[in-house]
Amino acid sequence: MLRSIEVILLLALLSATATAQTAASSLEMPKASADESGVSSEKLRSMEAAVRAGDFKKIGSVLVARHGKLVYEGYFDGDASTLRDTRSATKSITDILLGIAIGEKRLSDVDARVFALLPERARRVQNPDPRKDKMTVEDLITMSSPLECDDWNDASRGNEERMYVIEDWAQFILDLPVRGRMRVGKKPEEPKYGRYFSYCTGGVFVLSEVLQKVTGQRTDGYAQRKLFGPLGISDAEWVYSPMNVPQTGGGLRLTSRDLLKIGQLYLNGGTWQGSPIVDQAWVKVSTQPHAQIDEQTDYGYLWWLKAFKSSENAFPAFFMSGNGGNKVCVFRGLDLVVVITSTNYNTRGMHEQTEKLLTDYVLAAVGQ
Repeated sequence: MLRSIEVILLLALLSATATAQTAASSLEMPKASADESGVSSEKLRSMEAAVRAGDFKKIGSVLVARHGKLVYEGYFDGDASTLRDTRSATKSITDILLGIAIGEKRLSDVDARVFALLPERARRVQNPDPRKDKMTVEDLITMSSPLECDDWNDASRGNEERMYVIEDWAQFILDLPVRGRMRVGKKPEEPKYGRYFSYCTGGVFVLSEVLQKVTGQRTDGYAQRKLFGPLGISDAEWVYSPMNVPQTGGGLRLTSRDLLKIGQLYLNGGTWQGSPIVDQAWVKVSTQPHAQIDEQTDYGYLWWLKAFKSSENAFPAFFMSGNGGNKVCVFRGLDLVVVITSTNYNTRGMHEQTEKLLTDYVLAAVGQ
């Protein structure tokens, strides 16, 4: 009798495992021939040869999807199961989670004030200022908060490297003074889109606490239930602060295929295989310019915006970007998503190398 029960339990376990595997595989991106999808396989082979010959350094993977199908998948370090540390590229996932929270009416809107959402932080904040009191979620996701925080300036008091040696990251950021700017002449130059851009990882980390407050769930759990689960993503490795708060400012490890899914989700307007995950209106506003970085580059809601030139053509894209030259690029006009992972951390020319790989090979391979 006992053996019969053991057999029944074993069969049930095998059945459940098979069902889970089938469900997961059904959420994978379908594959197609590159040439049949209007992408030159010959050009992609040339790219692969150049990477393997060492013309491009420390490239981990290159994946290309067109018309919703995976048409190229190349691994040069690790394999399809390798979790990629794309650093700040995963800031864009924080944008998606905020969009889902707004869609569920858990967060009112991007105009919600940060200190109103985190009153316990406000009560003990240093360097109090009315401008800090008015700081909104939108200020943080457009890198335009009033805080003196600039990761691109080693002298900045809010530089992320200073945050990492403090136990309470959120309080460290919120305690920062208001930033100021020197100028030439009496009249300050008004910024394009009305916002002064200042890249601040710590501000995006604060949104982890905002998400937990409004959803009642820690951010990693909320992400798994509302985003990763529906996309069939089961293997996500987060970075945590010393106080065990998930780092929403970057460092989240995902596989290259799962990064491709994130890009495809936004190319699809927030739906995955016909099921809505985040509102289309949120996708649209997130990938519109809200602040200017330089003459060629704008910033949306934790997404970068730029046109990449290949031959005589320029192709507008919105993309995830991180230290090391990591990129997940979405080209609406080409119905194309490209993932390039790289470990050229803190290396001069890291992004230029990735962009050369993108423009000289991948975009050059795409038929118009």
